[in-house]
Amino acid sequence: MSRRRKNDADVHGLLNVRKPKGFTSHDVVAVVRRTLGTRRVGHAGTLDPMAEGVLPLCVGRYTRLVELIADTEKGYHAEIELGARTSTDDAEGDVLERRPLPDLTAEQLDAALAPFRGRISQTPPAFSAIKVAGQRAYDLARRGDAPELAAREVTVHRLELLGWQTPRLTVRVACSKGTYIRALARDLGASLGCGAHLTQLVRLWVGDFRLETAVSLDEIAAAVERDDVASVLQPADDALAALPAIVVDPSRLIDIGHGRSWPAAPDVDPAQATAGLTRVYDSEGRLLALADFDARRRAWQPRLALASTPSDGAATGEQG
Repeated sequence: MSRRRKNDADVHGLLNVRKPKGFTSHDVVAVVRRTLGTRRVGHAGTLDPMAEGVLPLCVGRYTRLVELIADTEKGYHAEIELGARTSTDDAEGDVLERRPLPDLTAEQLDAALAPFRGRISQTPPAFSAIKVAGQRAYDLARRGDAPELAAREVTVHRLELLGWQTPRLTVRVACSKGTYIRALARDLGASLGCGAHLTQLVRLWVGDFRLETAVSLDEIAAAVERDDVASVLQPADDALAALPAIVVDPSRLIDIGHGRSWPAAPDVDPAQATAGLTRVYDSEGRLLALADFDARRRAWQPRLALASTPSDGAATGEQG
C-alpha cells in the first residue's frame, strides 16, 4: 500500500495531472487529497467523466491560483459522431433520435464548422455543473426536470478538421473558458440536420499545462511513496511566465501578508498600471505574490500572497 503523507504543511505547488477516463474532476481531487494528506487541493477546469487529459491542480497556498489558471486558453482533440442525438450530448447519454446523414465531403464539413469559429453564442448542455437556483443542472436533468440554461458567449480561437470518415469526424479545438465541446458537437449536428454527439475528448492543454508533461495519479502516488513529491510538483512560474515581474526587498513580505500596499520604485513604468497582475519576487528568487500597480498612488497593491507570511491562513479550497 502506498504511503500517505502525515503532514503536508510544506506541500505547495502545481500538479499537471492526466485525468483518466471514468473519473470526475472531483474524483481526481479526492484521490490527490488522500495521497498528499491535505484538503488544500483545487482543480482549474472541470472535465467530464468520459474525457481524459490535462487537469491542472493547485496545492497548498497555490489554490489561490485556481481561477487565474482556469481563465486561460484550453485545447482539445475531439471525435464527433453524426447521425444521433443523445440526452447528454455525448456517448454516455441515451440516444434520443437517429437521422440519416447527408452526403458530405471534407470540404463541405469544414465549411459547416465555420460558424462555430470566433466569438459564438453557446447554450451549455442540460447535463452540466452549472447551478440553477442553487442546484447543479445535471442533478435536475437526472430527475427529469430539464433546466433551461441561458446561452452565453464563448470564443473558439481555432477549430480544425483533422479527419472525416462517415459517420465520425475528428477536430482540434482551442477555446476560452466556459466552452463545452459537447455543445459544439450538438450544435454542429443540428446545423447539418442529422444530429451529433461527442464520442471522445482529450484535453491537450490548459494555458501552459501540456499533455506531454502531465503525470498520472499512479506517478503522484509513487512520488509520495519515495518521499519525493517535489518531483511531480511544478513551480508557480510555469503558470505565470507570461506575467511581468519585479523584485522587492524581503521585508515587503510583511506588507504582503497584511494586504498592505507599498511605494513603487521611481523608475517603474506607468504602463504597469494597465499590464494587469505582476509577479513579485524577493532577491533570492522566491515568488512572494501577485500585485497590481496603482499609477495614481505610485504604489503596489498585493492581490494574491503566494509565500508563507505571518497572515497565511487556510486554503481557499477546491473549485467546482
